[in-house]
Amino acid sequence: MTKKIPIKGDIVDNNTAMFYQFFGMDAVSPQVVSDILNNGDDDDVELSIASNGGDVFAASEIYTMLRNYKGNVSVNIEGLAASAASVIAMAGDTVKISPTAQIMIHKAWSGVQGNSDDMEHESQVLGSIDDSIVNAYAAKTGLDEGKLLNLMANETWLGAEDAVNQGFADEIMFVNEDEPVTMNSISNIPNKKAINKFMNLVMKANLNKKEESRPKVANQSLRDKKLVILIPKNKKEAK
Repeated sequence: MTKKIPIKGDIVDNNTAMFYQFFGMDAVSPQVVSDILNNGDDDDVELSIASNGGDVFAASEIYTMLRNYKGNVSVNIEGLAASAASVIAMAGDTVKISPTAQIMIHKAWSGVQGNSDDMEHESQVLGSIDDSIVNAYAAKTGLDEGKLLNLMANETWLGAEDAVNQGFADEIMFVNEDEPVTMNSISNIPNKKAINKFMNLVMKANLNKKEESRPKVANQSLRDKKLVILIPKNKKEAK
C-alpha cells in the first residue's frame, strides 16, 4: 500500500509542530514524515505538496529522509511548492506538477540584530545555506550551480511548463492517473498514465521548434512508436 504524506502548511521543527497542532493549524515536521516512513514495510511513498515553505533545516531533514528511503518516492505538486517546500519536492524519484501549480525558489533569508560583525557572520551563514539548497536543486535538475544561484537570487517562479523544461519536475499532471478507465469496447483504450505521457510529449514537442517536418518514409515507424506509448502491451500496464 502506498504511503501518503501531505506536505501542507508551514514546514517546522518538531517542537514548533506541537504549537501548530494545539491550534489546529496545518504544518509538517520531520517527526511526522519519519513516523509515516517507518510505519510498515518499504512501500512506495507519495507526497502531495501545497506549501509556502518554512524552516530550511526541518526541510533538509525531510529531504534527507526521503532520499535515503528504500522505496520509490513520487511527488505531486498540487499548488505552490515555495522555498523550503521546493527543496522537499526535489527528493522525489518522479516529480509531477499540476498545470496550475508553481515552484518558487529564492535565497535563504533571516531576521538578525547586532553589529557589523554579527551581520557579516549571518551573511556567511546564509551563503552556506544557499550552497546547501543548491545541491538539492542541482541533483534533480542537472543545472549548473551558478545558474541555480542566479535563479534563487532573482526569486524565480516556475510554472508547470518551465518547471519541466528546466528539470525541476518530470511531468505535468494533465489528468488523474488514479482514475480508472471503464471500458465497454473490443478495442484498446489508452489508460490515464499513457494520456499523461502523451500530453507531456506534445508539450515538449511544442517547446522544441527545431523539428520542422517528418520524412514521409518514417511516417509508419513514427506512428508505430506513438501507438506503443498509447496502447498498453498487457493487462498489467492497463491498470
